[in-house]
Amino acid sequence: MTQLPELSLSRQEIRRMIRQRRRALTPEQQRRFGQQAAARMLSFPPVVMAHTVAVFLSFDGELDTQPLIEQLWQAGKRVYLPVLHPFSPGNLLFLHYHPQSALVTNRLKIQEPRLDVRDVLPLAKLDVLVTSLVAFDEGGQRLGMGGGFYDRTLQNWQQHKILPVGYAHDCQLVEKLPVEEWDIPLPAVVTPSKIWEW
Repeated sequence: MTQLPELSLSRQEIRRMIRQRRRALTPEQQRRFGQQAAARMLSFPPVVMAHTVAVFLSFDGELDTQPLIEQLWQAGKRVYLPVLHPFSPGNLLFLHYHPQSALVTNRLKIQEPRLDVRDVLPLAKLDVLVTSLVAFDEGGQRLGMGGGFYDRTLQNWQQHKILPVGYAHDCQLVEKLPVEEWDIPLPAVVTPSKIWEW
């Protein structure tokens, strides 16, 4: 874990530091950590019980989600990916993702499925929502990229009966994050070495 004077660092400084640390991992570490975290996620009881799981496509040194997606498919789960909402800025839609899905690059330079309304799943029908993050702390607080997409999506997660689960490298853990009122803490985070639950 990172012992930092976090509260004296701004959210942007923490983002910059953790993203650098994550990008410094070697391809071999990325491969190994992706496999370890996928196996850990597939052993997590809410994921074992889930029928529908939303994941993200990793970039910028994020924990590789490809092994997770493949294992979810092998386990018979329906996998969904986030897509930027075309009419509601700052919000996400979740589209069914399968091996033949056509991907496009969105305005944030992230791959997402080509928008097809027939593939959209209402949020309340998701069982587990695997969320990306830049950093998380020992209390379950999550720091994202700063766009607020997941914070908006997760505002009423208990009401929708979705379980949000962070997915991150162990090196993304910090002692304490500075918190804003709109931040939504996570009930669980899976890393290559551990399942954190709050």
